[in-house]
Amino acid sequence: MRSAVHYLPILTTALSIAFAVEIYRHWKSKENAPHLAWWTFGILLFGVGTATESLITLFGWRESFFRAWYISGALLGGSPLAQGTVYLLLSRKTANLLSVLLVIVVVLAAVCVLLTPIDYSLVEQFRPTGRVMEWGWVRAFSPLINTYALIFLVGGAVWSALKYRKNQATRGRYTGNIMIAAGALLPGIGGAFTRFGLTEVLYVTELVGLSLIYAGYRTIRAEGRTSLQQSQAQQEFPQSPHPSGSVLFEEEKK
Repeated sequence: MRSAVHYLPILTTALSIAFAVEIYRHWKSKENAPHLAWWTFGILLFGVGTATESLITLFGWRESFFRAWYISGALLGGSPLAQGTVYLLLSRKTANLLSVLLVIVVVLAAVCVLLTPIDYSLVEQFRPTGRVMEWGWVRAFSPLINTYALIFLVGGAVWSALKYRKNQATRGRYTGNIMIAAGALLPGIGGAFTRFGLTEVLYVTELVGLSLIYAGYRTIRAEGRTSLQQSQAQQEFPQSPHPSGSVLFEEEKK
């Protein structure tokens, strides 16, 4: 039975599209910003996941919808966004290595999701859940990948917020990073509830979480001050290794 909550992914998908377009334009305005490329990709995949939820709500459970939902949501819901943060926090060499490892793990997991038989006796008409996969061990990929996303996306935002908190002039970036951290955490909490068949919780946390991430992104951009992240600052002020006269900024690590 469908309820009003089941239609929330439609709103989340619309927000994802608007957010992806905005961050894509931001990315294209930079000459070398891999973190923005990953964030654009991540928001798009977030929207793909909620779009499949919308299709299940509108047309009922389909095997193709389910497999697309699990790959784009459970496996790729937060990891591309986290990888964007990796490019801000770590050296380019380390970030590239982690990108390769992440892609290998995700591709392996996706292949397993595509190949696993489905237990149709567990299928619910308007509620997707990973319990329908007969290869139950495939679900172990999701917490592995999402733990990686949690460490860098949520942890990176909190770490950045603590840095900006020390400076009254960068309170906007502090507030924005707190909102991003909270927003990134919520879908993970909702995803945990899907393991108990409570997919509706995920639908709520996805919409609220993405709204917070978007609000945090807009808050940070509206401030217009230099980033404390070395690589991001170098993109904003490419002619100066120490923007605004601050020794906190260095050239991007190689």
